[in-house]
Amino acid sequence: MKKATFCFAAMLVIVSSIQAQTTIVLNANNKGRVFEGIGAVSAGASTRNLVDYPEKQRSEVLDFLFRPKFGAGFQHLKVEIGSGENSTCGSEPSHVVTREELLDPKPRGYEFWLMAEARKRNPKVILDCLPWAYPYWIGNRFSQESADWMVSFLDVAKKQYGLDIDWVSAAQNENGTDLNWIANHLRPTLNAHGFSKVKLQAPDDDSKFWQVFDEFEKHRAFDSLISAVGYHYIDGREPWDIDQKNNHPATEKAKESGKPLWASEEWSQSGQEWEGKGALYLARLMNKLYTRDRITKFEIWCPVDGIYDQIIWPNTGAIQADSPWSGHYTVWPSVWALAHTTQFAEPGWVYMDAACGQLNADTWRGSHVAMRNPKTGDWSVIIVTGEKRRVKLAIGNGLKNGPVYLWKSTEKEQFIRQKPLRLNKGTIEITLEADAIYTLTSTTGQTKGSFGTPPESKPFSFPYKEDFSSYKPGQTPLYFSDQKGTFETYQYPNGGMCLAQIVPDQGILWYNNWLLKPHTLFGDANWQNYSIDGDVLLEGGDVEIGGRYADRNKLGLRWILTRDGRWQLNWQYTTLASGQIEDFQPSNWHHLRMEMNGDQVAGFVDGHKLAAVTIKAGSKGMAFIASTYNRNLFDNIHVAPIAAE
Repeated sequence: MKKATFCFAAMLVIVSSIQAQTTIVLNANNKGRVFEGIGAVSAGASTRNLVDYPEKQRSEVLDFLFRPKFGAGFQHLKVEIGSGENSTCGSEPSHVVTREELLDPKPRGYEFWLMAEARKRNPKVILDCLPWAYPYWIGNRFSQESADWMVSFLDVAKKQYGLDIDWVSAAQNENGTDLNWIANHLRPTLNAHGFSKVKLQAPDDDSKFWQVFDEFEKHRAFDSLISAVGYHYIDGREPWDIDQKNNHPATEKAKESGKPLWASEEWSQSGQEWEGKGALYLARLMNKLYTRDRITKFEIWCPVDGIYDQIIWPNTGAIQADSPWSGHYTVWPSVWALAHTTQFAEPGWVYMDAACGQLNADTWRGSHVAMRNPKTGDWSVIIVTGEKRRVKLAIGNGLKNGPVYLWKSTEKEQFIRQKPLRLNKGTIEITLEADAIYTLTSTTGQTKGSFGTPPESKPFSFPYKEDFSSYKPGQTPLYFSDQKGTFETYQYPNGGMCLAQIVPDQGILWYNNWLLKPHTLFGDANWQNYSIDGDVLLEGGDVEIGGRYADRNKLGLRWILTRDGRWQLNWQYTTLASGQIEDFQPSNWHHLRMEMNGDQVAGFVDGHKLAAVTIKAGSKGMAFIASTYNRNLFDNIHVAPIAAE
């Protein structure tokens, strides 16, 4: 009886082993869509801290992002057309703050710079742009003014940086578009300004998935205007499960249309993890969205975590570079998950649909896609496993038939070149580990890039002082992260350099993304007992200096001064003390100081203590300055520790 049981168990193992084998047949005659690349979306102020890095480390991070066959190797870069309003983790400045600036747009912010750096590393990188919010003067997001504003962004890129942008996402991020506006305003304006070759992608919606193809059937003119159809989070958001039911698969009408289909923003999770929502999930998702949906462009938000930890969505992206004062950065496993595709196939390669599928029909945890170079016959197969799997690969006619090069990533180590495999009568067989990523290819030249160990991570400098004297007008000072509005350096008439809030009125918000008022953050989330000082000059409304930042909608401890001399000490929306300064001179500079020492908070104006309260609120947090929508000025910002009593 025991012997029979043993034999039966052995038979089960054999049968299970046979069931766990997959055969993938490559054939140059397989039909498939054209691969359009893996990209990233720099938006929502996610790249803010990268630009302030020392040049050496900044260049290294950019190499990991964009240099071909070195790191992530992004093949497409979409950037935000900044508006001065919050778009996720901050506000990005607009190239045209007022209608008058249409005559002389400014290359504000860092997205033009980022596109130029990407092109420097990869001249073939595809460039794209999209608005989240809009400046106030636009009036309507689908107006002629809106078209003028978007086209002027391309004009700045061309004239100031020599960049030809390839695509415009003709929509408001995740809020769709108006096809009549595209036909009657955007396309004619592009053509009139010399951008007739720029292609349009739409609708970039996050609700009405795939319905645009019904519009194309009704209005053929619209169909010819849109060169690619893209949506956000086609595979759903929470719970970010590769087999979740809350997704939006492409319709048969969409797949049969022949029009390029894009995942124009996906993933939005932390690349520091392997399992869960991390690198392995990312690799599975890229495979799934082609195999299931025939999506040929996949873009992640965001390329780099350049986000302060105290702001929402920290630790998101492929690589972390959020502490420029130290030069420290971290190459996360997701860089190598991306490399398993980007280093082995380029835009213009062709999928072989018969060689794309699931390893197990019940789950997307294991899958494979295959692509070929139609010019050379080179090929690559990207496999992501769930359970351990035996795979047989057969190379058919029209494809290179030499050595098979193998790269492997697991939780333990990523992107490791394995011993080449030799074909036997056009086939190979290999056992693949569970929860791993593999690329089998006929190509060579891939590398796991490295610059050695980056500098160690260090806390933000404390005490901190900034008088803006080292800047030219129109710059964003180091380490300031605007959350609403735009703060840039400004040459005060008959004076020195200072910082000005330059947005004159609230714009058209993204998803009603309301915040209290224009403000910008700096410093360390662990700052606890400290003072903040600053000189202010009020054009109108009020200004604030603040600390122990706790909530982007409510700020933190706030020392407020109005143009008519009223002062107020707040914890978020709660007023702790208030008063009026007699004989206040609004045309003069005034000095503000706030001290936070344990539960004791005090506010000073021009050296006079006007408020002193005891409150248990906000034990620690970053510093900030704030202003109403006026060109209010700030100078001589100083943050220093106070010894706890």
